[in-house]
Amino acid sequence: MNLCVGNGVSLRPIERGDDASVASLIRSVMTEFGATGEGFSLHDPEVREMSTAYAAPRSEYWVLESKGELVGGAGFAPLAGAAPRICELRKMYFLPSARGAGTGRRVLEHLLHRARAHAFEQMYLESLTAMDRAVRLYRTVGFEELPGALGATGHTACNRFMVLDLRR
Repeated sequence: MNLCVGNGVSLRPIERGDDASVASLIRSVMTEFGATGEGFSLHDPEVREMSTAYAAPRSEYWVLESKGELVGGAGFAPLAGAAPRICELRKMYFLPSARGAGTGRRVLEHLLHRARAHAFEQMYLESLTAMDRAVRLYRTVGFEELPGALGATGHTACNRFMVLDLRR
């Protein structure tokens, strides 16, 4: 199932053959924002085999393709260490070529729709001050700032925490 998100970019569920490209994309974007040390999602074990990690119940990961190249990805899964009604927006990273054309908003809206279909009531995310454009996007769809982290993600280096009520 491929969905057009504009400008020749399509969105589709991750496949096993995407794992190496997605890991490379995550490393590239995290490095761009200086998020390479301990406590960042770059070091999560799932990065090596994203297709396997997101085959779990109530979990999804989607990749963006442009001209046969992966240019982004984003997903969600139940938030570790939290109530089962809360999911976490995970690893929403786009290469520079996929930014600034409204693609992020369209992908995020798709993920919110899919999370609601899995009966999640809230979506949580962690980010960085350096990712200010992403934080602005999250605010525009209704995410609200939290004073601290929820759950047990292990992302101790993150300094922005947000949540969205999916029941609205």
